[in-house]
Amino acid sequence: MGCVVILLGPPGAGKGTQASRLGKDLALAHISTGDLFRDNLARNTELGKRAKSFMDSGALVPDALVLDMLFDRVARPDCEKGYLLDGFPRTLPQAEAFEKALPRGTTVRALNLRVSDDVLLERLSGRRTCDACGNIQHMLFSRPKQAGVCDKCSGKLVQRADDSAEVVQKRLKVYREQTQPLEAFYAARKNLTHVDGSVGSDEVFAVLRKSVQGPVMEGCR
Repeated sequence: MGCVVILLGPPGAGKGTQASRLGKDLALAHISTGDLFRDNLARNTELGKRAKSFMDSGALVPDALVLDMLFDRVARPDCEKGYLLDGFPRTLPQAEAFEKALPRGTTVRALNLRVSDDVLLERLSGRRTCDACGNIQHMLFSRPKQAGVCDKCSGKLVQRADDSAEVVQKRLKVYREQTQPLEAFYAARKNLTHVDGSVGSDEVFAVLRKSVQGPVMEGCR
């Protein structure tokens, strides 16, 4: 018996930050799709080579291959009691395929961070990323001590192309069309909890923790 916590929410909702905190609190491995790709590419695994062939040609990596990477990862000892997913599933076909592949008796809990588009646009378009260490700062919430300079390593802070206002609007449109339908998918299975993601990070974490600790930890035993 194991458990899976799935963190849903639009770009800029804070999934990565909350997933990292929640995973540590629940002693569950935090797995993101991005980490899966980076790990397999870095280790030059067979799965990584297959994924790279699609990526190099500009094609999307097939869902079946993403699932192969995921289940290869969760077969490791640190996922024996369960794991937390950040950024997967992204579409209904992925969610359906993942559900079918789960071992019988697995407890699944989906948490959905709700944030308005106006707040998301403010959060994302204000982000600046260090081109040296990857540290992220924000022009409103964590303004750098020196304009354009990373507080951690003194590297150059830049705005990523996908954080521009125009691209953010497109990313949110894609999210509404492809990923938001997952809310109905998990609601129909009575394992979805909506959480207000527009409040402070600590307050969001407290609500997430309260929402999942009972049922999730039962599934992890």
